[in-house]
Amino acid sequence: MTLRRLQVTDFRCLQRIDLVPDPDFTFICGANASGKTSLLEAIYLLGRGRSFRTRRLDPIFRRGAERFVVFGEAKAGDRDVPLGVEGSTTGLRARIDGRNAASLAELALALPTQIIDPEVHKLIEEGPGRRRRFLDWGVFHVEQGFVNHWQKYQQALRQRNAALKARQPQAITTVWDTELVRHGESISAARSRYVEILLPHTREVGRRLLGRDVSLSLRSGWQKGLGLEAALQQSWNADRERGSTLVGPQRAELLVQVDGVTAKDEVSRGQQKLLAAALLLAQLKLFGTESAARPVLLLDDPAAELDSRHLGLLMDEVRTLPLQLFVTSLSEKVDALGTPGTRVRIDSGNLVSF
Repeated sequence: MTLRRLQVTDFRCLQRIDLVPDPDFTFICGANASGKTSLLEAIYLLGRGRSFRTRRLDPIFRRGAERFVVFGEAKAGDRDVPLGVEGSTTGLRARIDGRNAASLAELALALPTQIIDPEVHKLIEEGPGRRRRFLDWGVFHVEQGFVNHWQKYQQALRQRNAALKARQPQAITTVWDTELVRHGESISAARSRYVEILLPHTREVGRRLLGRDVSLSLRSGWQKGLGLEAALQQSWNADRERGSTLVGPQRAELLVQVDGVTAKDEVSRGQQKLLAAALLLAQLKLFGTESAARPVLLLDDPAAELDSRHLGLLMDEVRTLPLQLFVTSLSEKVDALGTPGTRVRIDSGNLVSF
């Protein structure tokens, strides 16, 4: 899909924004704290059902407002599909093509969205949770049925953990194990297949951006050589003691190595940013070969994060991808970014002529 129109109301410092983006490249400039990143955040929310800056809703509301609305029109084939996300004190509600979305995950299918922002290094630096989310976004788009397995696994896991915390007998607690095994092993198999097809793209992009060999591997979340059923049985005493299920795909880890060494231990903060960007671009490259949908890529002030050489390399990679691009910048013109189709300036939360 391509985002053809964006309307944002009472979202952070944005009181009322009405933007008609370019189908290929929209450039957004403005001073610090003008609302550039908030505009990207609104697009991300429309495509993900969550913010990339916070897990809480209250910081997102414009001061004094009790609700916010992000509305978009996405072109799908020969028709426009309306998308909307409303936030209120009761939570988030999404609508797609005139109906209430059954889950926020539906937004990811309607408007697949990725972001490279100043915090992108956390994909490498932080624990496995962020890398699992990165992985699952990709699996979701290439593996039919993945989201169904993931949702049913999460439901069974919540029930099993509740029984563990309540100190229920083993016979009652493990009644959920059949569901965990069925859906958990399907999740792990789908992830493994995805890592296998993502790896060549990762090596290709990593070599061009960093000049080094980047490799990926997956730890399933339980002991190698065991099935999940046996791993759950083996872990029962530890689970009971901790009051939580300690094995399963919720414990999986995507391992990233550079020249055969764990990336977190090997590369500097600057190279972590490039490495994380390489992973995201490799994912979008694979996306283009596996899906007819056209993703959205958000670049938040890349010129402030990268030197001119690496910015040029990054943009060379981006230009090879079939996507819709939104880029923010402090400067009105950055040669390495190329020529946008639409240029807008944002000032104190308002779009102004440019």
